[in-house]
Amino acid sequence: MATESGCILCQKPRENNDEANFILYRGQHNFIILNAFPYNPGHLMVTPYRHIANLQDLTDEEAKEHFDIIKKGLGLLREVMKPAGFNIGLNVGKVAGAGIAEHLHTHIVPRWQGDTNFMPVLSDTKVISEAVGATYQKLRAKL
Repeated sequence: MATESGCILCQKPRENNDEANFILYRGQHNFIILNAFPYNPGHLMVTPYRHIANLQDLTDEEAKEHFDIIKKGLGLLREVMKPAGFNIGLNVGKVAGAGIAEHLHTHIVPRWQGDTNFMPVLSDTKVISEAVGATYQKLRAKL
């Protein structure tokens, strides 16, 4: 198993400063955190507290709660953000696109018709229409 040293997905829940760290929800084995570098407003990550890199290393209890919390995140986003759809997925391993390959996390990205534009193509820039802190406040208020 990879080391926890320097892992933000291990450090953030230990700081007990959920608002500053954008932690929306804490379960027994997993938590929901807003992505600090979102693809779209409301981009959530469901993450086990335990520092593991592979899906098959989740215990049955962790896996069940992980999926239950994904469902909770979807319901919350549907109600508050009103997206037309979602991208939900895991990037397991660096070559698969995982930004934090050593700590498993499931992305939930709300999607709207026309939410892509020319900015990433022309200037390698992503335009996000809402600050992460503002999104956190809206979602947290609903929880």
